[in-house]
Amino acid sequence: MPGNETIPAPGPGASLDQWLTYLESIHPVEMDLGLDRVLLVLRRLMPARPRARVITIGGTNGKGSTVAALEALLLASGESVGSYTSPHLIDYNERVRVNGSNASDEAFIRAFEQVEVARRDTTLTYFEFGTLAAFLIMAEAGVSNMVLEVGLGGRLDAVNTLDADLAIITSVDLDHTAWLGDDRNTIGFEKAGILRPGQTAIYADLDPPPSVLQQANAQRVNLLRPGNGYVVLQEGGHVAVMTDSGHQVVLPGDRLPVHSLAAAAVAATELGLSLSDQRIGEVLAGVSLAGRFEQVSHHPDVFLDVGHNPHAAQWLSRRLSFLRRTGGYTRIVAVYGGLADKDSAGVARALLPVVDHWLLGRLDVPRGLSATALQDRLGSVIPMGRLTVCDSIREAISEAMASAGAEGLVLVFGSFFTVAEGRRYFSASP
Repeated sequence: MPGNETIPAPGPGASLDQWLTYLESIHPVEMDLGLDRVLLVLRRLMPARPRARVITIGGTNGKGSTVAALEALLLASGESVGSYTSPHLIDYNERVRVNGSNASDEAFIRAFEQVEVARRDTTLTYFEFGTLAAFLIMAEAGVSNMVLEVGLGGRLDAVNTLDADLAIITSVDLDHTAWLGDDRNTIGFEKAGILRPGQTAIYADLDPPPSVLQQANAQRVNLLRPGNGYVVLQEGGHVAVMTDSGHQVVLPGDRLPVHSLAAAAVAATELGLSLSDQRIGEVLAGVSLAGRFEQVSHHPDVFLDVGHNPHAAQWLSRRLSFLRRTGGYTRIVAVYGGLADKDSAGVARALLPVVDHWLLGRLDVPRGLSATALQDRLGSVIPMGRLTVCDSIREAISEAMASAGAEGLVLVFGSFFTVAEGRRYFSASP
């Protein structure tokens, strides 16, 4: 495929921002699913597979939480680990972490320079270029574990160019339907593309689609999932995961999805980490993740969440219902900003029973919806008396704080861009 290079490759001394601007210019489309081009460049960069153990995490929702939990468990066991996630909230450096710290600008620039030389006339998307750079950064650091989050789908995602020693599929639901299909079974087939013959894998959520089970059976994968290999017990506010091999780990029941944490606990036992069940529970209790039900202010209590599809909104709805019962909140107000390719109406339906008032804000980003466009989508779902249109996310947050009152709760959510605006708003607050 011919390139679309509108700017020359950065020279010596170029900044990370200059490199990122260049990466945005070298492929004619944002997404170009397929492994051939990435594999070609990967073989030039890494003729042999990295020595590190590779743990690949795919799924619709819950991937970032699972990565964070596994990273914490590996570090607590004394192992070195590199992790790769996307997208980022504020800084690109968030995408690659080495032993718990974001990779430096210098590490990214060195890796980008190597990828640029190796690709020759092969075009790579922004994500593909960054994925190969992440592999190089981890290899340079000499980590013994690589925890990799799939960007989109699984089968044709750049992360899937490395064979996983352990694969985790967190959930399968409707999202990115233009690329992955418009039903769970078709999407499940794409997610299950990260499985490898004879490996152990984990499906974290309940009710896997038939395509995932079929792929696992066809490849003789030992697929552990709730009810088959382990169970997740929730009683009286207490949550625990119990494995068929005799492990029992108490899980935290708030902030992050329980099934993601359970999958990380099961993975720790499968990987043979030198941690007792009690220690696994203690480590998981301390895991937090920016933008995943992250509390950033009090009176009113303000939470940020990157949930952007109906499946994620259902989890948020359950969490908010629990907090209303236990926290005594008098009013729950949502600030919502979304992208054009997301099911905004489905998100609103999931949260309508628990949210008292909605404030819609404009997202000034590619695919971002104006507040009036959001209103058009949600007008048949949210009664007009419970909905306010604002010029920006910042204005919506200010109005939400006043509307909620000191004893209320504000949820700022809808996309990574919405949460990034929320984090900037509160970091600048006195």
